[in-house]
Amino acid sequence: MPLSGSRRSSGPTLGNARQSGGGGVLAVCAILSIALFTVSCRTGEEGPLGTVRGAFQTITSPVRYLGATLSMPFQGLGNVVTNLTADQQTLSELKAENEQLRARNVELEEAAQSVERLQGLLELQDVNNLQSTAAHIISGAGDSWSSTVTIDKGTTSGVSVGMPVTSASGIIGQIVECGPTTSTVRLITDESSSVSAMLQTSRLQGMLDGTVGDQLRLSLIPTDGEVSVGDVVVTSGLGGVFPKGLPLGEVTSVENSPGASYLSIVVEPYAHAENNEEVLVITSLTEEQQATEEDIAAADAQDTAGASAADAEGDDGSSDGEDSGSEDGSSSDDAADDYGQGV
Repeated sequence: MPLSGSRRSSGPTLGNARQSGGGGVLAVCAILSIALFTVSCRTGEEGPLGTVRGAFQTITSPVRYLGATLSMPFQGLGNVVTNLTADQQTLSELKAENEQLRARNVELEEAAQSVERLQGLLELQDVNNLQSTAAHIISGAGDSWSSTVTIDKGTTSGVSVGMPVTSASGIIGQIVECGPTTSTVRLITDESSSVSAMLQTSRLQGMLDGTVGDQLRLSLIPTDGEVSVGDVVVTSGLGGVFPKGLPLGEVTSVENSPGASYLSIVVEPYAHAENNEEVLVITSLTEEQQATEEDIAAADAQDTAGASAADAEGDDGSSDGEDSGSEDGSSSDDAADDYGQGV
């Protein structure tokens, strides 16, 4: 028995042989890898190893492309399954977050528009050197028979009846009633509104009157006056109510009726109260914002010329011309009284 045990332990076993062989292969592979890496670094892509690697990539490229193509549907299916298996709490949280982001976006957009409107008012104030106070439109007319709005400034803020009100786009009206903290503004589109105005290009002066609709009519412009569609209408400063040169609207239609002493001119207002929230109440006028003596003289000369034309037509027996003149308010006395009136 002892002899047999001595023989078994003296010879190499099969397990020891395998471990010895595996370690040798690993060492050979490591040496070979280092050698190939060294050769690759020295020869670069133009060496034999680079050529073999490029050939291998070329051969296996279709296989890799096919594998990627076949795996794409399974990746999409995996995303669908992931979404479907999301718990209800996660979906609720995402929905709530989306609603918060949407509400925040609306708030930012509203703030940006408000800043833009206020910037327009500041520019108008600076360019025209307006003595004014800012206000907000808080409500519209309480009935369908008048075109008015209510602003959040009253007598406690120094506001009084007769003061003009403008937006960044142009004149919107004039204050007709005042309370301690609110005031009523009659819009220039109201039927009872009338503003001293002139054409910016030709400097012809007239009265801009409100109508039943949202449009305006420019009266007292003689038929021989130069007026075209697209002409800008601004305040004339006559009467000392509205500052001179503020925008009112744009001419959209000009008609010269046979026998009439004055043109029929339709004007589209620049400012619409429903499109504005912030306005300026003009509290006082500087000397340069009022009509000059030359402006008053030009208005008188224009009125005299219109009255002379009406008298000439009357002398010719043109009854149609007389009727048209009276309908347009073109008698010499009425025309003289109209210049310089406010809303």
